[in-house]
Amino acid sequence: MTVLRYPISTERAISLIDKSNVVVYVVDFRASKSDIKKEFENTFKVKVVAVRTANTMSNQKKAFIKVGKGYKASDVAAKLKLV
Repeated sequence: MTVLRYPISTERAISLIDKSNVVVYVVDFRASKSDIKKEFENTFKVKVVAVRTANTMSNQKKAFIKVGKGYKASDVAAKLKLV
């Protein structure tokens, strides 16, 4: 099962990258927070501090992934070509 689907590139999501060191992703609806954390760390080689999730009205699950202190979410965003 692929946990990470695609990153969100709205204005609010981009501002979270700069302000809070958070990357917003749409993930598989059945994925747990630990699954999201493991796949994100393995894919982007960064340390994840916290994962918050929210279910949307359109049956999607968003994950707000906070990147650790030694790393920058803007570097991850650059790899994803968001900024």
